[in-house]
Amino acid sequence: MLPEAKSKNHQFISNLVITQFHTSNLSIFQAPPPPTMSRYAEAHLNAAGPGDARPTALQIIKDEAAEGKLAGKVVVITGTSSGIGIETARALSLTGAKLLLTARDLNKATTALDGILEPGRIELVEMDNTSLSSVRAAAEVILQKSNNHVNILINNAGIMALPKLEHTKDGFEMQFGVNHLAHFLLFELLKPALLASASPAFSSRVVNVSSSAHNVASINETGNYNFENVEYNDWVSYGQSKTANIYMANEIERRYGSQGLHATSLHPGGILTGLMQHMDPAILQEMQKDESLIKKLKSPEQGAATTVWAAIGQEWEKKGGEYLADCGRTTRGNDNNEIISEGFAGHAYDPEREARLWKDSLEMVGLMDDQ
Repeated sequence: MLPEAKSKNHQFISNLVITQFHTSNLSIFQAPPPPTMSRYAEAHLNAAGPGDARPTALQIIKDEAAEGKLAGKVVVITGTSSGIGIETARALSLTGAKLLLTARDLNKATTALDGILEPGRIELVEMDNTSLSSVRAAAEVILQKSNNHVNILINNAGIMALPKLEHTKDGFEMQFGVNHLAHFLLFELLKPALLASASPAFSSRVVNVSSSAHNVASINETGNYNFENVEYNDWVSYGQSKTANIYMANEIERRYGSQGLHATSLHPGGILTGLMQHMDPAILQEMQKDESLIKKLKSPEQGAATTVWAAIGQEWEKKGGEYLADCGRTTRGNDNNEIISEGFAGHAYDPEREARLWKDSLEMVGLMDDQ
């Protein structure tokens, strides 16, 4: 979802940083099987910029014949006051499902979701991803409003490329805390409801919105997730948090797939949204001059398509544990450590690191393992 840095001031990753943060252990690399051709592949091969022939989230709903088909189901979506979160909610509102939409600023979200909110069916829940206590409170509200029934959890909220090291209210590095830990805690608190809601006819799903920027970095070592022992780098930090999104989904699939709870992660594509607010304006100006890059950009409506496909597509019934992009499955990229990269990085499937991150995340949010 990110542009490649083009100025010398944003030479975000050096050989030293790559050595410290990015390794691919091929002996434990377990990639999914080669993908079949997506019905949307041709449209993505001929990208012509936002609003072109690539699918929108609404088209996915139509193609999946999902209008009105999820009545009685409950969908939770985080980060719905801007960007693709709005369009994800707009599309899924057509399914008839009950939507519980989290946002930090309810006034902003109410304005952004004008015409989508519907009392009793599509409602806002206050949640600040910088505060674990806020996440806990939000989970309580969600369970109360849903009668302990959750079918789909979409972890969409996020921040990107903070130029300076900042910390959450609980003392975690901001991008790691907001993008990963808050969502990990929310999942753990909603997990009993997700498991209980799974049925042979409709498995429960978790969708983690990651990014091609996971190619920049794997996760740091235990005791260094918050850059305690190395110099902070904005893109390495973001890359770590996006890899964590993938690892979390993979581990959910490994732990709970046999119980009818499945998870995927995805790259939504390059979209010019508020997520880029912390980027150097000079880089944004350069981006707008790059014709080839502009052609690859998506509108927010198109950017939400892969999320909706992962959430309700028949392709993912009773399946998970994969990193998706462009409404399709992906193959391994070239491990170039760049923000904009095709496919998944060599470190994207790593059972040892996935298990380690899970264990460490439980400790950081103060929970015990159930296995």
